[in-house]
Amino acid sequence: MRIDAHHHYWRYDAASYPWIDDSMTRLQQDFLPQDLAPLLGQHRLAASIAVQARQSAAETQQLLQWAQALPATQVVGWIDVTAADLAPQLAALRHPRLRGFRHLVQDEPDPAGWLGQPRVAAGMQQLQAQRYVWEMLVTWRHLADATQFAARHDRHWLVLDHLGKPDIARGAQAWGEQVAELAAMPHVVCKLSGLVTEAPHGQWSRAQLRPFIDEALARFGPERLMFGSDWPVCLLAAEYHAVAQLVDEAAAELSTHEQAALWGETAAQVYGLTGENNESVFAG
Repeated sequence: MRIDAHHHYWRYDAASYPWIDDSMTRLQQDFLPQDLAPLLGQHRLAASIAVQARQSAAETQQLLQWAQALPATQVVGWIDVTAADLAPQLAALRHPRLRGFRHLVQDEPDPAGWLGQPRVAAGMQQLQAQRYVWEMLVTWRHLADATQFAARHDRHWLVLDHLGKPDIARGAQAWGEQVAELAAMPHVVCKLSGLVTEAPHGQWSRAQLRPFIDEALARFGPERLMFGSDWPVCLLAAEYHAVAQLVDEAAAELSTHEQAALWGETAAQVYGLTGENNESVFAG
């Protein structure tokens, strides 16, 4: 099974998506399941993970409705993990296609402080006890804080979105050193996504980005990497095909088994599309 492990849907309005500023006119429109379906088909992607783009329980419900339009779309939504009434909120949201949650930690005034909050820790205990995936959206500036967070929350999968948004200018080796401790944790998985929009001004080249994919393969291994298009955000710098081709070229040098992991089997395991559990990581 080939899977796009990271994309978004939205009906655009400026008030709901303040992060889409006037420099992002390409994104100031609707992006819906019927727009993505042909792209998935062209790249033989049989399933996908729709990820939240705003911190709203209503958006989570909308994503779950849209997920019904494609046969194997799962959802990573949003919930206030610090809420005192988290348990009843989780009960109200329960849905067979809801696989996890994400918070826009990178947009917090103090990302490190947010990750260290006792209320966040208490919420994470509940989420992981219920086998929800948690996706970490941070930049390279807070990879050390994300590493400490991951060490405290090891009862279920954590996913590093967009390679932790590396500082492209510093190079792949510097990023590899930053992420080494986090990558060594067996419950942490990384998405090969979002690289094209991390390049300054969206001006990227294969020669510039390929070393980051190679470094990710060296640090995480293909069994803990997942392809994600980051559509439609990727359109700020590249079409869907170019994003997929960038990963395809790097994966071409892998074994058949490794390619299958990167292109879908890892995502299937993490998001429960196979019904399998990684007992070696989560036993006890």
